[in-house]
Amino acid sequence: MSPKSLYRLFAVGEAITWGLLISALIARAVVADLGIAVTIAGTIHGAMFLSYCTTAVLVGVNQRWKFGKIAAAVSLAIVPFATVPLDRSLMKKGQLEGDWRTQPSDHPSDSGWFDRLFRWFIARPVVLIATLVLAVVALFSLLLSLGSPTTWFN
Repeated sequence: MSPKSLYRLFAVGEAITWGLLISALIARAVVADLGIAVTIAGTIHGAMFLSYCTTAVLVGVNQRWKFGKIAAAVSLAIVPFATVPLDRSLMKKGQLEGDWRTQPSDHPSDSGWFDRLFRWFIARPVVLIATLVLAVVALFSLLLSLGSPTTWFN
């Protein structure tokens, strides 16, 4: 799977789960007994949100986006459906084109420890996927232990 197809899969998935969560919130407002729908939709959306953020960072590093662009891609996931226009913009500008960087290039940062480590993981997709899934599950579990996001700052 190319960086473009991976990013697009999670960008669209994140927007779809926003729709699912908003639909569940509306259903709960109309039918009081549907609190479980919000819990289920919120859980699905939370997992997809974290997965999208992880994918945005992974693809952003691979595509050599500047830190601000990676931060914007992650931050836009907070806004309902905003990952879709970002995806379209990145596509239009060609910023999702290219393969995974498994080999060093003549780019100055390719000799640095971070890029070497990045290429090591990219060249071992099973290890990379397992590591990222474990990281997302650990963060998801931590956030679940903190309770609903609506109570975090009370």
